[in-house]
Amino acid sequence: MRITLNGTAINVEGNPKYYDLVKDHKTEDGHEVLLVNVNGKLRELYHSVCEGDEISFISSTHHVGYESYRRSAVMLFQTALANISGDTAMHVAVHFTMGNGFYLTINELEEISEDFAVQIENEMRRLVSLALPFVKRSVSTDEAIRLFRERDMPDKEKLFRTRIASRVNIYNLDGYEDYYYGFMVHDTSVLKQFDLVPFKKGVILNLPGRNDPDTLQSVVTSEKLFAARSEGERWARKQNIGCVGDLNEKIINGESSQTVLTAEAMQEGAISNIAEMIVQRGGVKFVMIAGPSSSGKTTFSQRLSVQLRAFGMTPYYIGVDNYFLNREDLKPGPDGKVDFESLSSVDVEQFNKDMVALLAGEEVPIPTFDFIQGRRIYTGETIRLKKDDMLVIEGIHCLNGKMSYSLPSESKFLIYITALTQLCIDEHNRVPSADGRLIRRIVRDNRTRGYSASRTLALWDSVRKGEERNIFPFQESADVFFSSALPYEIAALKTYVMPLLFQVTQEDPSYQEAKRLLKFLDYFLAIPAEGIPVNSILREFIGGGCFRL
Repeated sequence: MRITLNGTAINVEGNPKYYDLVKDHKTEDGHEVLLVNVNGKLRELYHSVCEGDEISFISSTHHVGYESYRRSAVMLFQTALANISGDTAMHVAVHFTMGNGFYLTINELEEISEDFAVQIENEMRRLVSLALPFVKRSVSTDEAIRLFRERDMPDKEKLFRTRIASRVNIYNLDGYEDYYYGFMVHDTSVLKQFDLVPFKKGVILNLPGRNDPDTLQSVVTSEKLFAARSEGERWARKQNIGCVGDLNEKIINGESSQTVLTAEAMQEGAISNIAEMIVQRGGVKFVMIAGPSSSGKTTFSQRLSVQLRAFGMTPYYIGVDNYFLNREDLKPGPDGKVDFESLSSVDVEQFNKDMVALLAGEEVPIPTFDFIQGRRIYTGETIRLKKDDMLVIEGIHCLNGKMSYSLPSESKFLIYITALTQLCIDEHNRVPSADGRLIRRIVRDNRTRGYSASRTLALWDSVRKGEERNIFPFQESADVFFSSALPYEIAALKTYVMPLLFQVTQEDPSYQEAKRLLKFLDYFLAIPAEGIPVNSILREFIGGGCFRL
């Protein structure tokens, strides 16, 4: 057969699998081949090569390859546990990401001891040494429901009750069977980089990062982030919405309106608690809010301001974007491009000069940035802070000490906001928080900027890298974490985002990512937007809100 492999036409004999082509190859960056792109479609390595195939390699430095590695490592953990526990197979709960890995617990155990973690890790490494294949089989949806009912996996059973597709793909590793959202690697031999780190009541399955998949870094735990994620799970449990199947059942039973209002009320209570913390601390003049893209910073700032007013304070909102340097004053980096998300693009000196003057009780003119002209302008707006006045300042650099270097720490209250998705698809498949933010951004970019889904998807990798440089390293400095995610939001955003994703054509570089998101959205029943309150953070993305954004 004549095929094209990484841009080079070659002849192959017999009826090889993709694995036979790649087993002696690396990707251009020198990493293991985990999946292949064949004629614009993703394929696992067990498929057969066909005449005329145009094949390119995918490693874990690619988002899809990276997720397949992480997903396969979770199944490796579960298989090792099943092998150790024998007939009394234990249930693993995959809670959320911690660093590059996952925080896992075992439902039947109060905690995972260090000795037991070592046993599991040793069994995992034995399975890796055997190069065991991940075998996929297709079963009917009804058979999948029966299988997971027998295995006491109610999350999966509920999930498939509302699944329209008639078939479900089940993976088998060394006799252990499970369902996973997304592709798996070919066999266990590529899963060399991992370790288990006991943490709290479970373990962290530590995995390599996407940028350096051949190196395993030490786990850096965040107590504040862990607490925020755990609180999110507690919220979901209070509403009996731990997984997608739970949410779908509420929609089927006509409880979507109650679900929306309850979630919004719980979030409003959390915002009120933060406002109370600020007032009770005393002496706070600068409430500084930072978070990654599409976390709802602007609406949160407005809602927090409302709550501060309820406590007798007078807040003034300032966006750090208004202190951007004029476009002609921005200097390109080594690559010749201007990094608009870097702190160097902000007039930090003028910001600090103005804030110090406000702290001293002076009247200060506040700028506005004209993005069309690329210049900072002054419209005559001024602020003078009285006794019960404070500034609510929002921007990606607000937790970076260099942004407000001249302000005394006691005058600042730092808030980190992000959208930590509470839902899971089922107990073994998490809904990535980044996916929730990406869906939010696709909807908002289209509504406010006229961007296609393709354009937003193309920019997303760069956005994430900017967050890793400018936001995530400073999150631990926050006085409080706030999660803006709502357990019902994917069901509400579904109606808005699916038509945009269907517009991405097969020739588009973002096609595979669009298809992945469409498959993900297919798990959810839709919730109409009419019942979403006008002050909801979700209104920042779908429109119809009461705040001027």
